Amino acid sequence: MNLHKDTAKKTAELLLQIKAIKLNPNSPFTWASGWKSPIYCDNRITLSYPPVRNFLKEEIAKLVEDKHGKPDVIAGVATGAIAIGVLVAQQLGVPFVYVRPEPKKHGRKNQIEGHLESGQNVVVIEDLISTGKSSLNAVTALKEANATVKGMIAIFSYGFDQATENFKNSNVELTTLSNYEILLEQALDSNYINNEELATLESWRANPSQWKQ
Repeated sequence: MNLHKDTAKKTAELLLQIKAIKLNPNSPFTWASGWKSPIYCDNRITLSYPPVRNFLKEEIAKLVEDKHGKPDVIAGVATGAIAIGVLVAQQLGVPFVYVRPEPKKHGRKNQIEGHLESGQNVVVIEDLISTGKSSLNAVTALKEANATVKGMIAIFSYGFDQATENFKNSNVELTTLSNYEILLEQALDSNYINNEELATLESWRANPSQWKQ
């Protein structure tokens, strides 16, 4: 998971500025999973800020080409990465599809929405990686449709060991614009957090499911 440091810090700075990422070590958030967490990330907020949206679109498109060449198709993971995926596909001038968490219950019962041909090269776009399970579920669906999945590009990753393991076991190359370590470095540099809060944030990442403030 190679990062371009300047891009990673700029991404982290923008996500903090527009509050797409909130850090609150002293009053933790509760995730849907029930985990207590000092960080909350909602990258859909980036869509409401054209300069940020454009930055992400251009940097992800650049990463796609640098890492995998120009793909036949860009696939977004529903729902969080549909919009950013469309923007990246538009930037690259290639078709777009998106992948649902599971097949629709009615109509054609599609899990993949859009036109995808057998054997096409696909790069998957994701907005956020936590454990990676839902992202890799999309990869499985694409492979079952006989697509050649070249890799996945995401805006941000928490960098959990579990995610690293899941991507390794699935043999999928993940590249992210930014990650948790860079985020903390940027937050400290810009006085968004102090050293004591940094220690709290680092201890959470070490064992998120058991973390207690």
